[in-house]
Amino acid sequence: MKIGIISDTHDRLDKIDKSINIFNQKGVELILHAGDFISPFALKRFSKLHAKLIGVYGNNDGDTLTLKQIAEKFGFEIYNSPRELIIGNKNAVIMHEPLFISYLKDFDLVVYGHTHLLDIQEGHPIIINPGDASGWLGKSTIVILDLETMQTEVINL
Repeated sequence: MKIGIISDTHDRLDKIDKSINIFNQKGVELILHAGDFISPFALKRFSKLHAKLIGVYGNNDGDTLTLKQIAEKFGFEIYNSPRELIIGNKNAVIMHEPLFISYLKDFDLVVYGHTHLLDIQEGHPIIINPGDASGWLGKSTIVILDLETMQTEVINL
C-alpha cells in the first residue's frame, strides 16, 4: 500500500493540484495531511483525489467547523492533533506540531508537519515530516511511503 504524506499546504492551490496529480498517478491509496490546510476552499481541491484523505488540524486552521463539514462531504476525516491510526497492520500517529516524538516508540509510523522542513528518520518508528508543500518557507515537497517496505520517495513540487 502506498501512502501520500503532505503538510502545510497553506492555500497554495497550484501546489495542491500538483500534489493531487502526482498522488493519483502514483496509485496512492491513502493521503495523510499533517495540518495547515488553512481555508475550506483549499480543502475542496482534494476532492479530485482517487484516495481517502485523513488529516489533522494545524495551528493555522481557524475555521475548523467549515473544514469539518467539507471533509465529511467528500468522505475525508480531519481530527484534532495528535491522532492515532491503524493503517494496514501498522500503528501510526499523525500530528501537526512535533510533540514528544522521542517517546513514541510504540508506533510504526509517526507523521508530523508544522516546521516546514523535510525530515525523514528511518528506523522504528519511521518519522516523516513531508516538508512545506506550499513552498512559502522553503522547498515544496511531499512524500510517498510504501507501507510494505517502509521505503520513502521525496517528490519536489
